[in-house]
Amino acid sequence: MDDHSKNTLLPDGLRDNLPPNADYEAVVLNKLLAVFAAHGYERVDPPLVEFEESLLTGAGEGLNRKTFRVMDPVSQRMMGLRADMTPQIARIATSRLQKSPRPLRLAYSGYVMRVRGSQLQPERQFRQAGVELIGADESAADAEVILLAHKALVAAGAKDLSVDINLPALVSALCDGYGLSESDRSKLRLALDRKDSAAVLEIGGPAAQVLSTLVAAGGPAAAALAAMRSLSSFEAVEADYDHLAEVIGLIEQRAPTLAVTIDLVENRGFEYHTGLSFTFFGRGVRGELGCGGRYQAGDAGEQATGFSLFLHNLLGAVPSPETDKRIYLSVAMEPKVGEKLRGDGWITVAGLNVVEDVLVEAIRLRCSHFYDGEKPVLAGNDGEI
Repeated sequence: MDDHSKNTLLPDGLRDNLPPNADYEAVVLNKLLAVFAAHGYERVDPPLVEFEESLLTGAGEGLNRKTFRVMDPVSQRMMGLRADMTPQIARIATSRLQKSPRPLRLAYSGYVMRVRGSQLQPERQFRQAGVELIGADESAADAEVILLAHKALVAAGAKDLSVDINLPALVSALCDGYGLSESDRSKLRLALDRKDSAAVLEIGGPAAQVLSTLVAAGGPAAAALAAMRSLSSFEAVEADYDHLAEVIGLIEQRAPTLAVTIDLVENRGFEYHTGLSFTFFGRGVRGELGCGGRYQAGDAGEQATGFSLFLHNLLGAVPSPETDKRIYLSVAMEPKVGEKLRGDGWITVAGLNVVEDVLVEAIRLRCSHFYDGEKPVLAGNDGEI
């Protein structure tokens, strides 16, 4: 490897976003933000870094191991690069916007940075876009954010969508009710993550049967709800069942084409969530398109729910961008020609010197057309558009 190659090498999980992908990501982002705004979500823009104590408290506690630290040379205090934007929005809502009327609807977009990626998500820096609905604990609030995420993904061009709904706090509530030790809980959590029913029965003690039933219930919403209903004698299950059934009913009523599955024992990736949570997937797309759920915002534990969509994965779920109407203008072309073409929706690429063959230069500069002095002409073809 030569010195130039060494100087241009990027760390694992980081990449340059090049044309035309960077332009198309911006187009998709604007579509998402337009849907958020149309539903009453107002945009906020928090900083990329914050002091560690504000970034990693409350909803941010679960992100401790994912967060890069840097020393602020001015204050000599430790700062963190945000690994997720939700904790920042929660901080803004419960401090700067504390007196704003509830429910508070906020939207955001920006880059996040994580210490390491995963096998499915090797990217360590990527752009998020999402919303937070703060100060509402009704089932309608959970349904609203799931339906809004679906609308935004559809508006961006994604198809064949599914949402997997989870209750990450349910297992902990059952373990509390049965008095399981921390050691047994840790082993049980691993078994549940692997969906190993045999290990659950072996480790779960008095909670084994109910947890095994919940593992087997994962799948289509109707079957999972039926399994929960059979366990309604358990107080923790009964409360979650009523709430979940109401949310599912609202989703089926308003988005009947959205495929809904339920996993009652999943908690990976829901570090700060305390209630109904969810993940969106697209058929044939690697990784999650987005995820979200219920959490507590601020020291007072204000109820909140929301979601984040991941632009780098979403681009794999939407149609490839159409070729731009990109036209080459020779150096001798009058400025008013370019102004007229741009007004008609063309992207103009101006020549900076005289060239022998305008057609060859247009193709070299990735232009779909060139201007022959009177009209746009398709590059590589004598035909007029």
